[in-house]
Amino acid sequence: MDLEKRIELISQVGEEVITHEDLRSLLETKTKPIAYDGFEPSGRIHVAQGIMRAINVNKMMDAGVEFKMYAADWHGWANNKLGGDLEKIQMCGDYLVEVWKASGMEVGKVRFIRASDVVDSMEYWKKVLQIARNSTVKRIIRCAQIMGRKESEGLSASQILYPCMQAADIFELGADITQLGMDQRKVNMLAREIGPKLGFWKPVVVSHHMLMGLLPPATQEKDKLERTIDLKMSKSKPDSAIFMTDSKEEVERKISKAYCPEKQIHENPILEYCRYIIFEKFNTFEIVRPAKFGGNVSFASYQELESAYAKGNVHPMDLKKAVASYMNRLLDPVRSHFSKNKKAKELAERVDKLEITR
Repeated sequence: MDLEKRIELISQVGEEVITHEDLRSLLETKTKPIAYDGFEPSGRIHVAQGIMRAINVNKMMDAGVEFKMYAADWHGWANNKLGGDLEKIQMCGDYLVEVWKASGMEVGKVRFIRASDVVDSMEYWKKVLQIARNSTVKRIIRCAQIMGRKESEGLSASQILYPCMQAADIFELGADITQLGMDQRKVNMLAREIGPKLGFWKPVVVSHHMLMGLLPPATQEKDKLERTIDLKMSKSKPDSAIFMTDSKEEVERKISKAYCPEKQIHENPILEYCRYIIFEKFNTFEIVRPAKFGGNVSFASYQELESAYAKGNVHPMDLKKAVASYMNRLLDPVRSHFSKNKKAKELAERVDKLEITR
């Protein structure tokens, strides 16, 4: 694959790339750059963490990037996820891998690493302390949103340590590219600023889009990044998200109730599902409807669908029914895997019993 095609694929993943010049230079000088994405195992995962993550990881690998998926179990422990029970957090990490196996991620090409495997290294903690020594407490607290926290919250000491650990992860894993969500932007920028000062490198930041939740958005005015984070789907609000093991009926119920104003294309979560998931997995998108409402209609691209919706040629309920049908088609292999595979089934049963803590 030529250089321009590789850049194009990675740019499809990144809603923001910092910087395109650095990305080009990296691909010109390194045959197999390393990218990583980290995740806090903390219960069931939704379609943004499952299907959408699989799409993005596969694109990165198609672009010739070696990919490391990092189970940040110690980070989840520091952030008091699942009541601060490390064993439960680690079990959730195993569950996530089973989800990705059935989601189309090319897991045979991905290297899965646990933070538990890294923390035994003296060199790792040296990096953590180097970053802490060269950062102010105020700057680290500004990174609180990477944990799903606000700067105004009374953070524990372990939560203040968390951003230093996450920045150190980049250099410990040898990641040339940080391929995480927009909500992780602040700590990635910290790593870019501080890396060269410590004798490391300036990682390329490829931040993927945060899929909107299904509930109506809040009206308060915030800066762009804060609003993006507030709009994303959340485990703490089950009706805001489609989970990877939701039943067919549950998917239909959640989508039928979802926020989807007629003719509105901005901040419309149902259209986001079409753009970032359905059109990534299917070549065409068909809406089935009675002849008196125009009959069946098919779209070959997201842009065609968006244009038709903006003009009022597609009704919200018809769009919702079609989206529910396509999402169920994508989730069927996951449901099948968790019903037939003994290990996956046992993990899902254990995860379903967990009390999710923020």
